[in-house]
Amino acid sequence: MMDRMAWWHNAVVYQIYPRSFADSNGDGIGDLRGILGKVDYLAELGVDVVWLSPVYRSPMVDNGYDISDYQDVDPMFGTLADLDELIAELHSHGMKLVMDLVVNHTSDQHPWFIESRDPASPKRDWYLWRPARDGMVAGTPGAEPSNAGSAFGGPGWQYDPTSGEYYLHLFATEQPDLNWENPEVRSAIYAMMRWWVDRGVDGFRMDVINLISKTYPPVDGPAAPDGLCYDVGMVSNGPRIHEFLQEMNREVGISQRGLFSVGEMGDVDARQVRDYTAESAHELGMVITFEHVQLDQASDLKWDLAELKLSKLKAVLADYQNTLAVEGWNALYFGNHDQPRSVSRFGNDTEQFRVASAKTLATTLHLLRGTPFVYQGDELGMTNAGFTSIDQYQDVESLGFYQQATAMGLPEPAVLFAIAAKSRDNARTPMCWDDSPKAGFTTGEPWLAINSNHDRINAAAEAADPDSVLQHYRQLIALRHQFPVVSQGRFELLLAEDEELFCFTRTWGSQRLLVVANWTSATVGWPDGLPDIAGARLILGTHSTVDEALAGWESRIYSLSAS
Repeated sequence: MMDRMAWWHNAVVYQIYPRSFADSNGDGIGDLRGILGKVDYLAELGVDVVWLSPVYRSPMVDNGYDISDYQDVDPMFGTLADLDELIAELHSHGMKLVMDLVVNHTSDQHPWFIESRDPASPKRDWYLWRPARDGMVAGTPGAEPSNAGSAFGGPGWQYDPTSGEYYLHLFATEQPDLNWENPEVRSAIYAMMRWWVDRGVDGFRMDVINLISKTYPPVDGPAAPDGLCYDVGMVSNGPRIHEFLQEMNREVGISQRGLFSVGEMGDVDARQVRDYTAESAHELGMVITFEHVQLDQASDLKWDLAELKLSKLKAVLADYQNTLAVEGWNALYFGNHDQPRSVSRFGNDTEQFRVASAKTLATTLHLLRGTPFVYQGDELGMTNAGFTSIDQYQDVESLGFYQQATAMGLPEPAVLFAIAAKSRDNARTPMCWDDSPKAGFTTGEPWLAINSNHDRINAAAEAADPDSVLQHYRQLIALRHQFPVVSQGRFELLLAEDEELFCFTRTWGSQRLLVVANWTSATVGWPDGLPDIAGARLILGTHSTVDEALAGWESRIYSLSAS
């Protein structure tokens, strides 16, 4: 068990996707002043940290994850003065602000990249420019320096006729990768981060941060049917990744200043996360991983759908709980801006079970050891978008997959079914504040369609309902702040092989909690193998009536005496 607890070990993070949260000026796009108008809502929810997805200047090819100016706010969202006001307002309510940091790549409209396109420029080496494959003519099919594929489909190398060479882009063509081997690049990034901290920002969520160190020279990897390599292991966790993160921590003062830091990392396991987050490493506070959200896919391709087995999910989560029990820390999440809605994915979003399953998912997550992340709308039990036509989507990843899959001859209904299940747009539909035609999000035309069920699933209705998903989230967050065992206690998984129940205990000193959660729609009898609950106190449950058996998607938290 860690002897020293950081402030964020007992915190709850709320992620805001700014363009979809609240629109203050009627242009159909959420903005900073819209967020300012909802600070009281966040305070009443009880969260400690607000994480903003990018609000920097951007051409918005990837909804702001393609940054053209790290030190300015895109006019779509407002101004630097608006952001300064938001920081101050959150601080006055006892909350902290975390910025989304995207430094594996920039926009191709960033001045650094524009300058780098000149082969004679001092900034040429700020990006990853490479000549054509040996013996081939630049710009011809197959001449790319390697068969690296883009996460959004197609080759990861783009030929630039102006330069006569290719640049690497692991995401959209308009998102060229920075060359972290160049110390000038790293110095410029650290200076920018310090600039934000000096403005009052309390830390950073670091997008795809384990891609910043790559193995050189670029080589071909195992090919998919289209001839490209989409193996993230080929481009992640490179030989200098720990060096770079330690340098960042030192130069920005992350540990010294007590800043929040969480890195998004694919292709890592629990032991690697422990190495990245151990206090002695002075790298990151937490890591957002993907193992548990890849269990419902049959291959490395996210669109290749498979049924989720509860025992596998428990095994993965327990592995992280146990591996990081002494050193390191967990970032806990089921949903974010890149994932479908958690209640539609892991729960049951039917009228009968949506509320109960949303509560049970939250109970399970918030009672694990680590820092919970709440994605906007999940506290309401918002569901997937329910789009039926490709014309309804705007997500560059979804559109890229549709184009690629249909070109390969896959049936359109199957492609649309996969996109409806996994598209990032599921989480990006506007926040539902009330039952008005525009859901209280805007007075104009929303940039992305509003969920058709917003007349029933909205913040105003749930604030007035004592049994709502929203009220349950408020209680869970208060529980974390009330009982040290929630953030600090030892985790023990029970009934590991059970495919219906997710059960575990948390123990800290004389405090001991038992969590029992039915992850099915069927009624399940009370199982053997759980601690005796005679004399135990039920401190939070999903159902008003408690029987010996567990109703569909029912969960309970009991307070036990420590054994």
